Amino acid sequence: MIHAENILLCIMLPLGVSILYIKGEVRRYVIGFLLGMAECLIAAYISGFLNLHTGMGANDTAIFLSPVVEELLKFQPLLFFLLLFMPEDHSFSMFAVAIGAGFATFENCCYILRSGADHLPYIMIRGLAVGVMHIVGIYALSLWMIVGKRLRLFSFPVVVGGIAVSMTFHALYNLLVSEPGVSSWIGYLMPVLTAIGLYLLYRKVSKVFATL
Repeated sequence: MIHAENILLCIMLPLGVSILYIKGEVRRYVIGFLLGMAECLIAAYISGFLNLHTGMGANDTAIFLSPVVEELLKFQPLLFFLLLFMPEDHSFSMFAVAIGAGFATFENCCYILRSGADHLPYIMIRGLAVGVMHIVGIYALSLWMIVGKRLRLFSFPVVVGGIAVSMTFHALYNLLVSEPGVSSWIGYLMPVLTAIGLYLLYRKVSKVFATL
């Protein structure tokens, strides 16, 4: 048994103090990182509650319920940041990356403390798979919102559609890695390949918007 709350405090306190000494984009990134870690703990509470009261089991909860809970929680500070501060595109996408990175980092820390870090290859796979998956999901959603804003298509259905895609991507990953074999390796590769594709897409979209 691990005490996730104590682990969260141990990580967040130094980062929280560092906010006093940094400014600008770096401060926003650290704040987003802290929010992502806090949301990871909240998501674990909610998913655990749903698992207990629905009787679906841990595997089914991870596939059908956790993606909905986690993606909605990651989306909330992103929407708040957009509506309250109206940031530039780069700042907005960077804040999304910070949220995903914080979420993934805290989840991996808890996993390592619970299961151990004996097998380095598996730990590396987890870091490059589930860790990257949390980043690319929220990052893709931020790009979708940027495109919608630039093309004046930013609306409730557009946002819901973007969240639905993020949830589906997350659920598909959890489904693929739930069983050993070829499917799990496809799942492990999916976030990395998606991250590369999103990076190339962002560069292309940035060039197009720069000419508008």
